Amino acid sequence: MSEEITLDGVGVAPGVLETIAMAAAEGVEGVAGIIGATGGLAGLVQKGSSRGVCVEVKEGDTLVATVRISAVYGRSLREIAGDVQRAVTDALLTHTGQAVAAVDVYVDGVVFPEQ
Repeated sequence: MSEEITLDGVGVAPGVLETIAMAAAEGVEGVAGIIGATGGLAGLVQKGSSRGVCVEVKEGDTLVATVRISAVYGRSLREIAGDVQRAVTDALLTHTGQAVAAVDVYVDGVVFPEQ
């Protein structure tokens, strides 16, 4: 996804939508991190699902997001995933004004608290 996305006549880089979704997911209680999210130059070079978050524009200008997370042990994975779906949906809708058709959350890891 390297091309500019047009939302209501405004050009938006795909990375902007992914950053919005990533920030929303990372703010959810129980999310230890985004799988594949790296900082620095490597984070800028990686594209799409290899970064842990991918946002695409589908038919009717609706958004579809895929988020890969690691969860903190001790809380229901279903609750964490639901909270991530709501947070990402709200963030994308708020910042873009576009409807969100789906937010697919994959729990790819569990992090245990250090004792």
